Order: sequence, then C-alpha cells, then structure tokens
Amino acid sequence: MSQFEQVTVVTKANVYFDGKVTSRTVIFADGTKKTLGIMLPGEYEFGTDVKEIMEIQAGELRVLLPGASEWLEINGTAEFTVPKGEKFKLDVRTVTDYICSYVHE
Repeated sequence: MSQFEQVTVVTKANVYFDGKVTSRTVIFADGTKKTLGIMLPGEYEFGTDVKEIMEIQAGELRVLLPGASEWLEINGTAEFTVPKGEKFKLDVRTVTDYICSYVHE
C-alpha cells in the first residue's frame, strides 16, 4: 500500500539504538496501529509485546527469526511475522524503509 487514508499520526518519534532506528506511529479509525520507520545499517535485536508483521519497503538486510538457525536474506521488498513475546535479530546492510503492523489476537 502506498498511502493510508483517514489516520492519525503521532508526531513524537520512536527512537531506538541511538537514533539508528526511528519510526512514527499511525493510528487507524478502528484503533489498530502501525509504525512507519527507517533503519540505518547496524545489528539490532527487538522484542515483541504483540504479534508483529514487518513489511520491508526497501533495503538490504538479514533477519534471524525466533527458533530459526538460518538468517532470512532480504533484498528490496519482503514481509515476515514475529509472534508475541519473542525476540528477533536484524543485520541491516543498507538504509531500510519498513512498516510494522501490531496484531492483537
């Protein structure tokens, strides 16, 4: 999706890893939330409070999902899901544009 209609954007940025990962929260009319962000090259580990669907819009990175022994290589666009209460690792090689959807089940 190239744009979202009828949303509220939280103006305060979410800033992680000394500013190397940033995002803005978008709230939809039904109360669901997504973040739109940028990751600079580096290695990161994130944890999830709810199920997350990561949509990579552009970039080159590797992802190590929970329970996996092999890294998932991403060049360009891709999508992956991380279950609630899990950790995942990212090895970001180029500036990466992403959308993260938070799924309350």
